[in-house]
Amino acid sequence: MQPRLNHTWEDIEARLTSRGSSPELIEDFKRCIDFHTFAAPGLLVGVFMVDYAMELLDFPRGEKIYAVCESKKCLPDALQVVAHCTIGNNRLRVIPIGKFAITMNGPADAPYVNGIRVFVDGDKIERYPTFALWFTKDALFDPRTRGITLIDELIDAGRDILSFERVRVKVPQKWPWKSAICSICGEMVPSHMLVDGACADCRSQSYYEKVAY
Repeated sequence: MQPRLNHTWEDIEARLTSRGSSPELIEDFKRCIDFHTFAAPGLLVGVFMVDYAMELLDFPRGEKIYAVCESKKCLPDALQVVAHCTIGNNRLRVIPIGKFAITMNGPADAPYVNGIRVFVDGDKIERYPTFALWFTKDALFDPRTRGITLIDELIDAGRDILSFERVRVKVPQKWPWKSAICSICGEMVPSHMLVDGACADCRSQSYYEKVAY
């Protein structure tokens, strides 16, 4: 495990224990930090958010649950480790809106399903000044001098910086598909992903350049 901001896992565990965190929640933090490779502040907040959402949904551990994540940073890892929502198992959607928020819901056969949206509340973070500086990217935040205080503050805050709302979630519909051949590169892709016979890679959306050997 790679310590960051001068905190080791032992420091974090001790702080969580002193705040009365359950052994299960502490284990969630450890597994998330191991997965993420270091104790990023956003990841730690994310663990609190996922735990809170699952409690509000009254969802037993191990049950199939779905999530939407509104940020690409840190939050998806907490959802993957704690709730087993991954992009690969089709239970996690990452929509980069730029808000530090998640929505979670149970399975549904209908076009809509009731869910819980949990987010970092800008009106509440001022109670924790170092966290507020970090979260708002204020130039006054310096991880070299405020890093320890930041981690301590966010652990002490826990759910106190979070709010939630009950929402209706649009359920993505599964459409039948078959393989098709891109008219340009000749590779197979799902037929519904072709536009005028061309795949996204050939429509100027490629992330790589081919090299000759």
